[in-house]
Amino acid sequence: MQTLGGFPAPASRRVSSARHNATRSWCRSAANEASAWLRPAGASRRAAATGVWVLHWPVGHVGRGFAGRTGGGGAAAGRALVPWRIAPRVYCLGPSGRAGTNVFFVRSATSWTLVDTGWASDADRIERAAAALLGGDTRPDAILLTHCHPDHSGAAERLARDWDCPVHLPAEEVPIAIGDFAAMVADAGPLDRWVVLPMLRALGRRRREAVLARSRLDCSLRAFRPGTDVPGMPGWECVPTPGHTRGHVSYSRPADGVLITGDAVVTLRVNSPAGLLLSREGISGPPWYTTWDRRLARESVARLADLEPSVLACGHGTPMTGPDTAEALRALAERLGGH
Repeated sequence: MQTLGGFPAPASRRVSSARHNATRSWCRSAANEASAWLRPAGASRRAAATGVWVLHWPVGHVGRGFAGRTGGGGAAAGRALVPWRIAPRVYCLGPSGRAGTNVFFVRSATSWTLVDTGWASDADRIERAAAALLGGDTRPDAILLTHCHPDHSGAAERLARDWDCPVHLPAEEVPIAIGDFAAMVADAGPLDRWVVLPMLRALGRRRREAVLARSRLDCSLRAFRPGTDVPGMPGWECVPTPGHTRGHVSYSRPADGVLITGDAVVTLRVNSPAGLLLSREGISGPPWYTTWDRRLARESVARLADLEPSVLACGHGTPMTGPDTAEALRALAERLGGH
C-alpha cells in the first residue's frame, strides 16, 4: 500500500497513482515495442548501414503475455503449440505471444483451410501444429486472411510457398499487401500516423521502397469480395467488417453460429492502459490506436452482434463459447454505440 508521511494514502490518491503507474508502464512498453516495428533485417549494424530494413507494425496489444493467463501456464503453453477444438471442425492455435494471437484451422469434408497466419515468426509453429492435428503431409486448400496486418498476414508468404496453396484476401486489402505506400497513408490508423509513417518518410524514398519490397506478399494472392463463396470453406459466409482496416472481413458459419472475427472484435481489453498492461480478458472492439475508421468499426461490431454467434473466435484472446456469447457481443455493440 502506498503511504503519505507514514500513513495510508487516501483511496482516491491510491487509485490515481495506480492509474498513473499503469499509464506510464504502458507508454514505456509501447515505446520499446515501437523500436521493433521498424528494424534492420537480422538486427545487424551492417543491415542498418546498407539500408536493408524490414517493416514490423503492431495490431494487437502491448504488455505482458496473455498466454500465461489462459487456463494456467501449462494449458496456455499447450494451446500455443497444439490446436484445440472450439467448435465442430474448427480448431484454434493460441492465444500465443504478447499479443495473444490466434490462427484457426477449419476442416471440411475433404480438406482444410487456415484462417490468418500470425506473425512471420509463427510459420514453423503453425506448420508443426498442422502436422500434429492433420498429419505430416497435410496441405490446406487455401489460406484466408481477415485483413492485412502483420500479426495476421505475417507468415502467409512462407506458408503459401511451403504448402503450395493460394492466399485469399479481401480485394480492398490488396494494396496494403503489395506494399502500396499511398494506400498505407490513406488507410493509416493513429499509431501509423504517429510512428510508422514518420519513420518510413525519414528513411527516404529508396530505403522506404526497400522496406516495403521486403514486407510485401509476393505469394499467390487471390482477391475476393464479400457476398461470394468463401474459398475452401463450404457453408461459411464472408461478412464485411470494415473499420479496423478498409477491407476487413469476418467469417460466419450460420448453421451453428461460429464467428471468426479477426480484429473486428477481440477478447482482450485492448483499449485501456491497465487492460493492456495486465492482459485482462474481456470482450472489446478493435484496438483504436491501429484502427483506420472508428465509426465504421463500431458499426461492424453491431453487424456482428446481429448474427447472434454462439462461438466468438477472435484474432486476439481466448475464444468465447456458450449461451452468453451473443449477449456479451450485443452489450458491447450497445456500449460502443453501434446500434
